[in-house]
Amino acid sequence: MSGVRVLVGTRKGAFILISDERRKEWNVSEPHFAGWEMYHLKGSPINPNRIYASQSTGWFGQLIQRSDDGGKTWEPVNNEFAYDGETGTHQWYDGTQHPWEFKRVWLLEPSLHDADTVYAGVEDAAIFRSQDGGQSWHELPGLRHTKGELWQPGAGGMCLHTIVQDPANPNRLYVAISAAGAFRTDDGGESWLPINKGLLSPFELPDKDAEVGHCVHSIAMHPFRPDVLFMQKHWDVMRSDNAGGMWSEVSGNLPTDFGFPIAVHAHEPETVYVVPIKSDSEHFPPDGKLRVYRSRTGGNEWEALTDGLPQSDCYVNILRSAFAVDSLDSCGLYFGTTGGQVYASADSGDSWMPIVRDLPAVLSVEVQTLR
Repeated sequence: MSGVRVLVGTRKGAFILISDERRKEWNVSEPHFAGWEMYHLKGSPINPNRIYASQSTGWFGQLIQRSDDGGKTWEPVNNEFAYDGETGTHQWYDGTQHPWEFKRVWLLEPSLHDADTVYAGVEDAAIFRSQDGGQSWHELPGLRHTKGELWQPGAGGMCLHTIVQDPANPNRLYVAISAAGAFRTDDGGESWLPINKGLLSPFELPDKDAEVGHCVHSIAMHPFRPDVLFMQKHWDVMRSDNAGGMWSEVSGNLPTDFGFPIAVHAHEPETVYVVPIKSDSEHFPPDGKLRVYRSRTGGNEWEALTDGLPQSDCYVNILRSAFAVDSLDSCGLYFGTTGGQVYASADSGDSWMPIVRDLPAVLSVEVQTLR
């Protein structure tokens, strides 16, 4: 029987939630790495039992862990992330130049094509690759050379938080950086192209349509249409139909176009999900009502999904990496909140139920479909 494994990273440990294909009853693990901030966990699509985890504390720094048995046991792998060549500088909050400094790994993205290859998105923003299962890491420096001196930290730091792979082309990757924008490589990471045309940031940038510097929160893609991208920007929900060559706004009738995650239905390339929050200073749902919004038209026309979600006195946030989609026939959706709840829908968002409550604040949610 098919099933799912949901990987949850929180402020104080990681949790693994397992269910069968009905997704009604859940087994919730004890906390893994209790007390550590778990920025991200993700399993390999080639070998589902291989899971990578990024953990961090202010006391002990950054550590990458790997499991080869579905999260039952873990071992640390290499944690040396050294920028390639002369480090150089980027813009600081006050506009002065500041040296690149490695702080933490925000994201781990196992390859769609090779079981031993995994990418890491880090702060200060850069992309690293391991081709030996995490035993060694090497920067793809061409990204930082793409006007990196003009990149500037967002409110949460200067982080590379999104890596999207083209399933049909192993040499094409998309990344998003706060606050530098979106970039694409077509040659496996040797060179990169800013793909920010059409993005407008009048409140964040002196030049509202600059080539780099936009605060992109997340990017999503349907694997059957790798040239169509959806973006949740600092403000605005955006769409590109030409691999990021040009973006257009599709916020439509959303109550607010500020948010963090964006996701695409597993089987319907025009069905998109976002979770609007009130503003960049008030990180909670409008009117205290937790609502996921769905568009079945690729944007502009949005409907609120509320069945099973709290519709009063709810002031949680859903972070950029805390929304995931499974690939079962009845598409499942999952998200975690800063209030420690993890919600699941087994019917494409029509109804929701809490898998677990009262966890530490949720930083990331990923799901593996087990067949």
